Amino acid sequence: MQITCGTDIIEIGRIKENIEDLGEKFLNRIYTQKEIEYCESKKGQKYQHYAARFAAKEAIFKAISKELKDKYEIGWKDMEILNDEQGRPQVKIRGEQKENIDISISHCRDYTVAMVVMSI
Repeated sequence: MQITCGTDIIEIGRIKENIEDLGEKFLNRIYTQKEIEYCESKKGQKYQHYAARFAAKEAIFKAISKELKDKYEIGWKDMEILNDEQGRPQVKIRGEQKENIDISISHCRDYTVAMVVMSI
């Protein structure tokens, strides 16, 4: 078994600008419909939640790494980051819950960070 990890940090303002400038074009390229519904439900903090999911997906891309790319060829919308009943983020790839991927997301006023650990 191989353990890989990935991390990403992003400025929330950068995601906010992309959403305001590109609107649905950006949202529909990066996020699933369920992710959009979740983030929009957060009202004043929606940009933090969009940024958190963006960082999470970037961290997953990094965890997959160059050597594993052929086995896990995925795009932005192939990944879905939703919270379980306790509020803990969970990863689905192509609709399948991934028990081999553990993810942690955190954010403050200006930044969000995501860390992924994956066993292959």
